[in-house]
Amino acid sequence: MIEVRFNAFKPNGQAISGNLSEPTFKEAKGKINKLAERHQLKIKSIEKKSAYIYRIKRGKEKPITGEQKAFNKEEVVNALRKLGYEVLSVNKKLFDFNFKPPQQDIVSYVKISAELLDQKLPYSEILTLLINDIENKTLKETLKQINNELKKGADSEATFLRYQTVFGKFTAYMLGLASKSGNMAEIYKATAKFLERQQEFKKNLKSALITPLVTVFVLFLAVIFYIGYIFPETAKLFVKFDIDLPPLTAATLTISDFLIGNIWLVMALILIPPIFLWQFARTKSGRLFFDRLIIKIPIIGSLVHKTLIEVFCRVFYTLYSGSAESIEPIRIAAEATGNAYFEQQIKQVSIPMMIKRGAGITESFEASGVFTETALSRFHSGEETGTVKNTALQLANYYESETVFRLKNVIELIQVMIAMIIMIVMIGLTLVSAETATISPKSPVM
Repeated sequence: MIEVRFNAFKPNGQAISGNLSEPTFKEAKGKINKLAERHQLKIKSIEKKSAYIYRIKRGKEKPITGEQKAFNKEEVVNALRKLGYEVLSVNKKLFDFNFKPPQQDIVSYVKISAELLDQKLPYSEILTLLINDIENKTLKETLKQINNELKKGADSEATFLRYQTVFGKFTAYMLGLASKSGNMAEIYKATAKFLERQQEFKKNLKSALITPLVTVFVLFLAVIFYIGYIFPETAKLFVKFDIDLPPLTAATLTISDFLIGNIWLVMALILIPPIFLWQFARTKSGRLFFDRLIIKIPIIGSLVHKTLIEVFCRVFYTLYSGSAESIEPIRIAAEATGNAYFEQQIKQVSIPMMIKRGAGITESFEASGVFTETALSRFHSGEETGTVKNTALQLANYYESETVFRLKNVIELIQVMIAMIIMIVMIGLTLVSAETATISPKSPVM
């Protein structure tokens, strides 16, 4: 998020100014222009808060260098002079890149905060401690700004949501909500648990799907290189001397000739589909398609599906306070899953049924088609006994235990399958090479 300040004049000549935060300067400028058009304002200037490198000294002390964010150079100079420093130089930082902090750093921040809150330490002191210890520049600067805004009495929810590009939408919402709730430590614990499970799931999914796919793709490229470049150099020597080729060698040479003769077609077939799928997955409809597809993949799909239900139930348990206020927790829990299809079914099927028809939780969840029979059965029992909140926690813990155990077995199975594929390919290449080695030239005819 970047902070932008604008100065403008009203139609009566009165000067006004305002600040806003947006993901990009372009979006901020567009919003300011719409605001000016709506209220007939004349924009005087639009300034983006940037980083400035300063060099200062006090009396005969050694000069020191530092960094400060401000809307312009004059702000930095005036602030330093008020502190009694002699300003030697102030220059705008040329390359001011703020990359999103690693997920592990955010998890550590939330987890440590939860532990310190549990020890009744004031949140302002917790932020001060973490600001001094956190090494990631982006996260440190973000927490510093949040601490300053909270001290000024800013709304915690609005403050954290301004930095959702750093924390993530769900995390920012939960941390902002925690400051306004009566049980801040509990919400931080639940958020830390959610982030840890999300990180663990992504890591396991990467081991189960992404790593094997990359391995197979690299193996495929290696085979193409062998058949298209290395093998022909030897095989064509036999053709040149009119030597009869064995069947495997002849078939491989035919494939090689096709690859060399249609090199651009082959490259297009290799590169275009992944690029197309990647671009399609970035669109709204593409993400919806793939998020729905991944649930239906054999073996892995079942694990992904149950993990989504686990995340939903864990967040729902944290936010649910009673049937009268169930809509908002359900909506936020659906967003927390990170699956566009799951979220769509909850928002477009379940929630409208609850609002328009007054349907119960079990009936609405069943209509969405994204919950398992086990989950629906447990929610039905919880709804009848008035223990929906505890039922959600039980389901989350149950599916966590099941998916962790089964995912380890799936990863081992996939690793065995990949090893077998590599073995089969290597045996095939070895057979072709061995057959080529048995070729002997014809005896010379006297």
